[in-house]
Amino acid sequence: MTARKGVARLGNSRNNRDARAKDEVYRQMFRLEESRPGAEKGLALGLLRAWLAADTEPESGEGRNWLKKITPICLEMIETSLKGGETGCHFVQ
Repeated sequence: MTARKGVARLGNSRNNRDARAKDEVYRQMFRLEESRPGAEKGLALGLLRAWLAADTEPESGEGRNWLKKITPICLEMIETSLKGGETGCHFVQ
């Protein structure tokens, strides 16, 4: 019984880490859309943390798939913001 509880906790903690990473990235995306100071760095750091967390998990296929989809969008938002443009929803996937 103890082994099963331990496995359940590991899976749950992985889900929690994935959820926290997604939450941080989405929160920083909203901050960037609101043109808050330093939001570009916050979003870049959030993405980097999410990728690092995904690399530490051998079975993080779902998290990696999400990162592969969201990263190009975030990069375009950051680049547009740094160029002084608007960060509206005009990105390409």
